[in-house]
Amino acid sequence: MIEIRDLSKNFVLHNQGSAMIPVMEHANLHVGAGECVGLIGASGAGKSTLMRMVWGNYLAASGAILVGGLDVARAEPRQIIALRRRTLGYVSQFLRVVPRVPTLQVVAEPLLNLGLPAYQAQARAADLLARLNIPERLWSLSPTTFSGGEQQRVNIARGFAHPYPALLLDEPTASLDAATREVVLHLILEAKARGAAILGIFHDEAARAAVCDRLVDVRAFTPKVAA
Repeated sequence: MIEIRDLSKNFVLHNQGSAMIPVMEHANLHVGAGECVGLIGASGAGKSTLMRMVWGNYLAASGAILVGGLDVARAEPRQIIALRRRTLGYVSQFLRVVPRVPTLQVVAEPLLNLGLPAYQAQARAADLLARLNIPERLWSLSPTTFSGGEQQRVNIARGFAHPYPALLLDEPTASLDAATREVVLHLILEAKARGAAILGIFHDEAARAAVCDRLVDVRAFTPKVAA
């Protein structure tokens, strides 16, 4: 479901004479249906860079990123938008929503965008918010007023609302209490059981052990410096 082939990435420092910094080369990775692969490596090794390339936010210098048959590295913006709507979900560490939109609507939005009736989309959103311990009295409020931990839980609910065939998870259990952490791990296991291909960053070693089938050290993709 997620196939990375001979992927390379450079950053251009426009404020330093357009100097080019190679940050990744010859990256190869496969995530099959029902599999969770965890990215590991020191801070700055390229875990988030790789995830952002799969999501389509960073352009690749070369190589291919196949998600559900679409090469994200070469896809048109409209194709990436369609991929994100139906096939590829992303749970980031930060919630970015339009202010003043109620929390229930924020979580239901991915389903509404796919044409699901409002009552069904809101029922799914309500179930996830309840599982993630967001009090019902907050559902009519904008999550922009919530604490960081509450916003993270809303972000997780939104990311799991639609049964995406592929999922990107960026530290989904960070800063969560023990009970909510277990809920998130169960959501990940449920996604695997229905066949989702999951690529994630988990600094929590216990969480990695609970959900990851294997680990990939991104330092293997670090460009080699000539002697």
